Amino acid sequence: MSEDTQLNEMPSLSKLYVNAAATAARSRLMRSEPVVALPARAVEVRGVRADLAKVTEFAHLMGEPARDVLPSGYLHAFAFPVAMSVMVQEDFPLPLLGMIHLRNQVEHFAPVLFTDELSVRAWARDLTGHRSGTQVQLVAEIHNADGTELLWRGVSTYLAKGVFLPGLDKPGATAGRTDFVPPVPTAQWRLGVDTGRAYAAVSGDFNPIHLSVLSAKALGLRRSIAHGMYAAARVLATVPPSKPDAFSWDISFDSPIFLPATVSLEVLDRRADDGVWLGSEFTAWNAHTARRYFSGSVAAGCP
Repeated sequence: MSEDTQLNEMPSLSKLYVNAAATAARSRLMRSEPVVALPARAVEVRGVRADLAKVTEFAHLMGEPARDVLPSGYLHAFAFPVAMSVMVQEDFPLPLLGMIHLRNQVEHFAPVLFTDELSVRAWARDLTGHRSGTQVQLVAEIHNADGTELLWRGVSTYLAKGVFLPGLDKPGATAGRTDFVPPVPTAQWRLGVDTGRAYAAVSGDFNPIHLSVLSAKALGLRRSIAHGMYAAARVLATVPPSKPDAFSWDISFDSPIFLPATVSLEVLDRRADDGVWLGSEFTAWNAHTARRYFSGSVAAGCP
């Protein structure tokens, strides 16, 4: 990997989305040969801190009290502008707008306080063919101020649906999915049509597919959808509210949550004989159609 691109400050997500739209427009006009390689450099910003007001708003939206320790879901939102800076580079081969979130794998190595000065670094990897397009992973890491201690790492897998790059083989046919039989729910969410806008306000992620029917339709969706990381962060707020210093979590998204929606969930905790929490598994589905939205797990400790 070549030398990192160093940023002087945390980039603005709204400006990045404007840049992404401009890049998409230029690509349509120029119709140049597609690039089939990822940028060789990472993007890094140093000496940044969380916004306490946004942290508080984020926690309240997820239904948990604000604490000195930053929620793991908030840390994804905190690092996301740096990861997005990778995806808007001119040599990034996939269009950012309309990208579908497939999976998140996170290792939370140590508590991160809202007062901590931090460094964030992100890069892209694993550009591969997918039966519906092309997928890529964005890795984001949060270190302490001087970069000597890794505190948090997130790997996000995205799909550019309908984008097939030359030279990338599509995977062969896979075995059909087993039918999902919804279990007895342990909780239920009622998400209003404004859920995407509410999460955007606390995370800065104003991707048009989440904001309104009109902006979502402009990108090929029938209605706006909830952010995948809204769902992940809301589950993390409850499994359990007090977690060990080090833990990991993994979430896979099966289908989008079109808004408004009623989401049924099953959350099952695993505990040792002495009651110590070991981990949790969770599944969520459409309360009316029984279509699964997402599933995943949280575990004490990091692999």
